[in-house]
Amino acid sequence: MTAVEKTYITVREERKMSRTTIARLTGFTYLFYIATSIIGTSFFTRITKGDGISATLTDIAAHTPQMNMSFVLALLTVFEALIVAVALYALTRDQDANLALLALTCRVVEAVLNTVPAIALLALLSVALQASTATGSEASNLNLLGSFLLKLQGWSVIVSAPVFGVGSALYYFLFARGRSIPVPLAYFGVLSSALLVVAIPLEGMQLLKGAMTFYAWLPSLFFELIFAPWLIIKGIAARVSNHALRSEETPTIIAQ
Repeated sequence: MTAVEKTYITVREERKMSRTTIARLTGFTYLFYIATSIIGTSFFTRITKGDGISATLTDIAAHTPQMNMSFVLALLTVFEALIVAVALYALTRDQDANLALLALTCRVVEAVLNTVPAIALLALLSVALQASTATGSEASNLNLLGSFLLKLQGWSVIVSAPVFGVGSALYYFLFARGRSIPVPLAYFGVLSSALLVVAIPLEGMQLLKGAMTFYAWLPSLFFELIFAPWLIIKGIAARVSNHALRSEETPTIIAQ
């Protein structure tokens, strides 16, 4: 074996290890993202069950620690979205750099939009604490502001979900094209993400309501609960070339 061949093999193995690490990081981050989103939403929903805006603000003021926890969890989703965006880009850019960059942009925008609920939570807690001692017109104004902030939570999801869906669909399409993960699984991810692109804007137009909105998220959640463990346990298949360490010839499983 020549020195060039040895160098090539060494670099290829280092690349495999790097992609394995990225794949596992992505899988764990997916699981943390799901957990923090569900727990944060659960906290917030329990706190804001009051009948009317006045009662809701009273409940919020009475549950300051839980609101602070909801804020921390919302803030975590910003960083989790960024980590997933960059990691998926690293795993798919060899297939098509332009599509991967577009997907990265969409998922970064998703992360930016995740800051809106976090800011709204802080503002809502501040308004609730002020409303607890306010009277007259000041109380009415605070109630109006509180009502707006509550609606802002839902509006941010309606805007971010299609962006998330487009970015995710592009990433999963690149996985399918490169056969980096099982093709049926990849295309299930594409379809479940495309469903969000179509369904969630309908909620904003009042064409989709109640449980139907919840059901629109289930395929995407189900996919991620399969995809994340796959990345952690199996990793992805990589293509390596003689020149740019990329190949269109022989897929190699990088993690078992």
